[in-house]
Amino acid sequence: MAEAVFSGAARLVVATAVDGEVGVLPDHAPLVSALGDGSLRITGEDGKVTRFRASGGFLHVLHNRVTVLTSECVRL
Repeated sequence: MAEAVFSGAARLVVATAVDGEVGVLPDHAPLVSALGDGSLRITGEDGKVTRFRASGGFLHVLHNRVTVLTSECVRL
């Protein structure tokens, strides 16, 4: 069953892609990236960092919205 583990504004999203880390800032160009197993960090507008462990999947960036689809995502 699909569920959202995070929803909100962020000033930085960093995810582990299959070929290294990818960072997304506001006004990033459209992007689709395959994710590997690893960390997902979201820095909120207040500077607070929320960390997750994700298992594969995809990261999609379009119109200042980041969507991560993964089979497993655990908040650390």
